[in-house]
Amino acid sequence: MTTMPPYAEYGNHEPILPTPVDRSNAELPIGLETRLRLYRLQQEIRLFEKRAYDLFLRGLVKGTSHLSLGQEAIAAGFGAAMRSDDWTFATYRGHAHTLARGVPMSPVMAELLGRANGLLGGKGGSMHLTSVEHGMMGSYAIIGAHLCVANGAAWTAQYNQTGQVAVAFFGDGTTNIGAFHEALNFAKVWNLPTVFVCENNLYMEYTAIGHAAAVPNPAADRAAAYGLESILVDGNDADAVYSVASRALELARSGGGPSLIEARTYRHGGHSRADPGKYRPQQEIDAWMDRDPIPMYHQRLLELGVDEGELSGISTQTAAAVETATQSAIDGPMPDLASIYTDVWANGGWEWRN
Repeated sequence: MTTMPPYAEYGNHEPILPTPVDRSNAELPIGLETRLRLYRLQQEIRLFEKRAYDLFLRGLVKGTSHLSLGQEAIAAGFGAAMRSDDWTFATYRGHAHTLARGVPMSPVMAELLGRANGLLGGKGGSMHLTSVEHGMMGSYAIIGAHLCVANGAAWTAQYNQTGQVAVAFFGDGTTNIGAFHEALNFAKVWNLPTVFVCENNLYMEYTAIGHAAAVPNPAADRAAAYGLESILVDGNDADAVYSVASRALELARSGGGPSLIEARTYRHGGHSRADPGKYRPQQEIDAWMDRDPIPMYHQRLLELGVDEGELSGISTQTAAAVETATQSAIDGPMPDLASIYTDVWANGGWEWRN
């Protein structure tokens, strides 16, 4: 009988400490205006997610939610690099990607509270945020399913020669799902303009990815099997993410085919709001908190000559926007019971079946 090694026991493994990632991915020149946008996006995501957590504790966010606290640089980097008509496909941890595509805070916050003025009328909730108008093509709760859907969108762009790119974000655990391998193989065979982005926060729910993957880097180390370049980027460095995103998007847009990017990062909390994250060693948490993407980026901007007052102004404006969104959500009406019959069938109502 095969037994698991001691380090795989719940809450008993060696700390997974930050390791240096090659910053050559960050060599792309980035203008100050773009850098300030990256900073603002990270601040918006951070303060929004903190407020979402507070509202959850107050019992206003029903069900669970999956926050991106600590992972803001990935959504910000891609959000700033993507074209307005590109497509984002996200997981249930999709608040950050929704905001990064320009969806206003108020309808997103109202959706978390299940209100009629929510992004989806209160019917989608935290795990299904979608705004086709902004290129946010959905948050998917079925692990890996959206990678194949992203390929479908990419194929339409290829067929219609629109230059659009489909970007699919997923967690490290998805790399062990069949759809991950099928989607990569299909995208490469058909030379599709799809960019696959693994947000490797080191844990698949409660289990360290190293206990379930045969290679150290679960996405980057598997790229060669599909004829793709192995790309590993510091997911806590917004400049590095923006640079690697820009290159992958341009490659896809110019007919160069798909890319697979692994962004190494760390979530500050547990997998979801129902998870206290006690299985993670404190030494590990402390080490990664020292690599919080927002203080690091704040310091970088100061070193580049940006005035502290300008950065404080961005924080103040963002905090005010979160307050407005919160009040709008709390004051929003509950959905009318009749709305349960809408958005069910092709014509928007249940009568289609009758």
